[in-house]
Amino acid sequence: MTDQDTRAGTMNGAESLVRTLLASGVDTCFSNPGTSEMHFVAALDHVPGMRSVLALFEGVATGAADGYFRMARKPACTLLHLGPGLANGLANLHNAKKAGSGIVNIVGEHAASHIELDAPLTADIAGIAAPMSHWVHTSESAADVGGDGARAVQAAMTPPGRIATLILPSDTAWNEDGVVAAPVPAPGRAPFDQKAVGKAVAALDGADSLLLLGGAALTEENLQTAGRIAAATGCGLLSEWSNARLERGAGRVFIGKVPYPIDQAVAALEGFRRIVLVGARAPIGFFAYPGKPAVLTRDRAEIIALAGAGDDLTGALDALADGTGARSVAPSGLAAPQDTARPNGAITPETIAAVLARSIPENAIVVDESVTTGRTFLPATAGAAPHSWLNNCGGSIGFGLPVAVGAATACPDRKVLALIGDGSAMYTLQAIWTMAREQQDVTMVIFANRSYAILRGELTNVGVQNPGPRAVDMLSLNRPDLGWIEMARGMGVEGQRVEDAAALEEAILAGLDVDGPYLIEAMM
Repeated sequence: MTDQDTRAGTMNGAESLVRTLLASGVDTCFSNPGTSEMHFVAALDHVPGMRSVLALFEGVATGAADGYFRMARKPACTLLHLGPGLANGLANLHNAKKAGSGIVNIVGEHAASHIELDAPLTADIAGIAAPMSHWVHTSESAADVGGDGARAVQAAMTPPGRIATLILPSDTAWNEDGVVAAPVPAPGRAPFDQKAVGKAVAALDGADSLLLLGGAALTEENLQTAGRIAAATGCGLLSEWSNARLERGAGRVFIGKVPYPIDQAVAALEGFRRIVLVGARAPIGFFAYPGKPAVLTRDRAEIIALAGAGDDLTGALDALADGTGARSVAPSGLAAPQDTARPNGAITPETIAAVLARSIPENAIVVDESVTTGRTFLPATAGAAPHSWLNNCGGSIGFGLPVAVGAATACPDRKVLALIGDGSAMYTLQAIWTMAREQQDVTMVIFANRSYAILRGELTNVGVQNPGPRAVDMLSLNRPDLGWIEMARGMGVEGQRVEDAAALEEAILAGLDVDGPYLIEAMM
């Protein structure tokens, strides 16, 4: 870039934004543009370096940006069309926000002179963005766009990762007053609570104490430190129920999770009188249930919040290791390689887990939106080949396929294995088309139980006994059955339908051997 490139009047606002994003390290855009974003689209031709990945639904674009951040550790941008386009992407922005993923949303807006006319697509974009964003700003002129873009990246890079939404009126994109802005440094991770270290060290003493981890505390290196602390103190070691990214497999410290079902979670936490939080929140239930607790820890449990999700989690764990004398102790909980027998018979959660233990390839990325089917997958796959495991942290379904797109975009040299319930997959099945277009190395396993199985269980959990046929029908995905192989083939992806565990293993291995996307419909 020359000095002349940075002077006002040499480019339009859209081009200045693309150049600024690239200068700030944002080189990937998941897009679903419309008329108001056409100057940004045109700028992609004029400015080399920005990869644009087209999505056929905005929820795929936002979910892909979430998966990208989890694996690349830097933000991508999305390109969305006005208020309705942003609204279509909100559910996966919610999931990304809960996961601590950094995303820069570029949302087109009408020109200032057109807003007062109340055209059909006019909407309160800032109001729509606010609940799912940490930072929202509207550019006022082409000269402002570059600087606004740099600040948006800064906001997105604020630890642990934040959602930044920049609203770009079309006249600020087309006017020829653009200025490229220099990157704005993002703040580093905040210090952990130094005053709580002594209390936390004293609390981690014996089997009735727990070290509860979340966020960036779940890297391979930080889990090694946590395993040393557990070995030195005898404390328990758990993670939150949902984790943005967990490094696991043979040779790594295995960490269990707080269970999702309320009764199981209460039972799992009942024995812990003292709990130290590093990157995690104190455990609570996903929902309120009649006659059941929302706070999952025992009465009068001592909760010590040493470090929040945006804090220096490595430093916090190092301080605990120093305080407990764990530095020279071998870590406990190292997962040994498993020699799991090949399963036979019907496809069940147990046989699926055994298949996964045998078939997860080394350095794979597993995207897990198996919801009910996958609740026992982690213990059974503890000794699988080393891999990364991504969960849905926000609870809004339709997360898995888009996140797989983003993970594959960030890590094209790694196999991606997406484990998705059929009900969840229907929310964002357009992601399959993007996988085919980009020839991404994603093997999808769709668990076809033909129902919203999680809601069948929740019907009982909220106190509904003996539900009638109308209630059950509302939670069923038959009449007609979904044809996943036919739908995938219509979007350019081949696959196969399997009906037993042995065939499932063969299909997964075949899919992983394909250079490109592959879909398996596992009939349950």
